[in-house]
Amino acid sequence: MKKTVLTLLMAAMVVASAQAQCPANPVNLVSVGTGTSAKTGFEITTNTTWTRSNIYLLNGIVYVNSGVTLTIEPGTIIKGSFANQGALVIRRGGKINAAGTATQPIVFTSEKPAGQRQPGDWGGVIICGNAPTNKAGDPQIEGGTLANYGGNDPNDNSGVLQYVRIEYPGIPFLPGNEINGLTLGGVGAGTTIDHIQVTASGDDSFEWFGGSVNAKYLIALAGTDDDFDTDNGFSGRVQFGVAVRDQSRGDFANNGVSNGFESDNDSDNSARTPQTSAVFSNMTILLPTSPAPASPFNNSAGALIRQNSAQSIFNSVFAGRRSGLEIAGGGAGTTQANATSGALAFQNNVLAGYSPRAGRIGGATSATPAFNINAFVGGNGNDTTRTVAGVGLNGDNFFFNGNCSGNAQCVPSFALPATSMLNAGAAFTSSKLTGAGNGGPNSTFEVVNYRGAFGATNWATGWTNFNPQNTCYNTPGSVLAAKSAADEKVQALSVAPNPTEGAAVLSFDLPRAAVVTVRVLDVTGREVALVSGATKLLAGNQTIQLPASLKAGLYLASVTTEGSVQTVRFVVAK
Repeated sequence: MKKTVLTLLMAAMVVASAQAQCPANPVNLVSVGTGTSAKTGFEITTNTTWTRSNIYLLNGIVYVNSGVTLTIEPGTIIKGSFANQGALVIRRGGKINAAGTATQPIVFTSEKPAGQRQPGDWGGVIICGNAPTNKAGDPQIEGGTLANYGGNDPNDNSGVLQYVRIEYPGIPFLPGNEINGLTLGGVGAGTTIDHIQVTASGDDSFEWFGGSVNAKYLIALAGTDDDFDTDNGFSGRVQFGVAVRDQSRGDFANNGVSNGFESDNDSDNSARTPQTSAVFSNMTILLPTSPAPASPFNNSAGALIRQNSAQSIFNSVFAGRRSGLEIAGGGAGTTQANATSGALAFQNNVLAGYSPRAGRIGGATSATPAFNINAFVGGNGNDTTRTVAGVGLNGDNFFFNGNCSGNAQCVPSFALPATSMLNAGAAFTSSKLTGAGNGGPNSTFEVVNYRGAFGATNWATGWTNFNPQNTCYNTPGSVLAAKSAADEKVQALSVAPNPTEGAAVLSFDLPRAAVVTVRVLDVTGREVALVSGATKLLAGNQTIQLPASLKAGLYLASVTTEGSVQTVRFVVAK
């Protein structure tokens, strides 16, 4: 038995050393796909589960067919092939069950090594559903993949996408027909979308083509084109979203413009129904202005609403770009008419640093009805008087790569300082926020006092990564951003007795109160026991009983807090 324990301990030390150095190649890599860039791709035709003990390579386009569910375990890493234009496409009638957690997010990322990743390294994630759109016929989703979207069921269910990161997607499959970070085509309100971070997309970070799906807690980081793009009758509700840009990265194509929001009813400025009528609340749209942004931002807007869209935005914050809100009516001034009638609402927002141009009229205006953009933006509870500094955000909110110096999570300090004027001023009295909507009165929107995406709590902490360029993704289950030892919350972590022949006790100190999750992992990082899930513990010494039923072997006791993930090895000798 002693020889066996020693062998296991030596193996664990080799694994730990490899993790610290980052293995040159992915461990337990499973290739899924045809190994070509053919648009016919590879079809998943039976219910399938991808586990966190493997790393998966989308080796070409991978389709999940109608009637099939793809389940992805929390903590799973999926990489996209660069050469073969990897992408994951959920076809209409198919489902994805990607329910990550705050401590074990699911990560889609580039296959390239740290330091070499770029926007457009792979395709992205596309979900197609049966909810209504205003696109004629049976449209094929943008990007050239073989998937159609749209139908007659506004409550269609395409599955679950929670605590998911999508990094370096957005490859141009066809000229002028790129795939986005997360593309949602005709996705219905029965689908769950929350806690999604899209980083460095080669096109839009998020784009909705029709559908009625609701979403919360979205992050668009350092994208290339638009942050949040809505088209073809999208009618869902979205709350709590933040966009932070790399001001050197934008849509450099001919006439390219990189907006925060971009919204059209359709490309023809038509009156087709359903009309694009999405409602957004508590969004934060930021563009750093020093050094000066690149040319794609010269004519950009925090929110560009055009082509007869009736999208509405409430309780949000805009800073950077040439104008806060641009309304472009097309030849008939349709979008301005929507604003005049109240179909398009823009209320209780803060537009900082835009003096003297918080609003702008775009497009042909000869047929525009009586409409005053300055009165529209300057009224309706909006605040256009603040400088960027006067809003009171923490300074590192404006750095696209986070505050990685001395910040264990490499996450900007998004939580509002107590002195910020954004802590008050939100309102949820509009019928667009309290009406029946998708699922009942006010069932989608959470009523809060603050404006912007964050109040006193930084919901981006823990599951996100604001510096994925330098993250090693070659070890299965290693999905959390690197932590700084100086900011670790857990101290004096130990297991006794160790080795143990049965029950053992995990001990550690918390310098301050924290929400703590305790797990037992095997040496590959696979969870074998959840001991304590997201439990609030007071500061001081902690003792937690580990399972007595563990088989002989070497294990890791993992302690996760908001600021750190730490492990201690222990041996069960029976």
